[in-house]
Amino acid sequence: MNGMNASKGTEAKIAVVDDEPSIRELLVASLHFAGYEVETAASGSEAIEVIERTKPDLIILDVMLPDIDGFTVTRRIRQEGIDAPVLFLTARDDTQDKVMGLTVGGDDYVTKPFSLEEVVARIRAILRRTREHVEDDPIIRVGDLEINEDSHDVTRAGQQIDLSPTEYKLLRYLMDNEGRVLSKAQILDHVWQYDWGGDAAIVESYISYLRKKVDDLEVTDEDGTKHKVQPLIETKRGIGYMIRVPRS
Repeated sequence: MNGMNASKGTEAKIAVVDDEPSIRELLVASLHFAGYEVETAASGSEAIEVIERTKPDLIILDVMLPDIDGFTVTRRIRQEGIDAPVLFLTARDDTQDKVMGLTVGGDDYVTKPFSLEEVVARIRAILRRTREHVEDDPIIRVGDLEINEDSHDVTRAGQQIDLSPTEYKLLRYLMDNEGRVLSKAQILDHVWQYDWGGDAAIVESYISYLRKKVDDLEVTDEDGTKHKVQPLIETKRGIGYMIRVPRS
């Protein structure tokens, strides 16, 4: 095991598990730079020992390990009551691997080769979600748009918005990643649970549905004047979509 000391203002403690030294070193350097405390392990058995001892806030876990695979590691720590979120690293863009990872208690996955920026962004999104749950705050907000995770109610400027289950999942995914551009492929994977055939046109259609319900609202001020809300959903041409409060 090879740990790094936390710097002041450490955001969270991360356990990195991968049998490739070069990948471990890159992740440790990147995560430490981003303000995280990092502990590492090179095998499944070592991972279990490190996780039990250090109680990390999040685990980055390679699926293919030399002794115990990442899925088995996850099952074992879950059986021991360790509920830290798990971000799987998988060498194959394999739907079966992704579904298995979620089934055993994983929270997200990244396919190798990956960008370090992408990994850090995924970590921040996962920690944001899990910390909201810990704080018992069911409300996710972006500007005057709110989702209540307990009741699944959605409101914008106080007005109720009726969404289909798929529209809700798409909006939740965008809001969980506020300020981050999500590609159509990422949206397909996370919203459609890997069951869709991969036609990116469905993403465009549902973004259009969401815009009509979320960004095309007319609100009435206290003095009785009416105006349209500011659009929150943005298109980044050739890249994907994001949600954020418009820059003034």
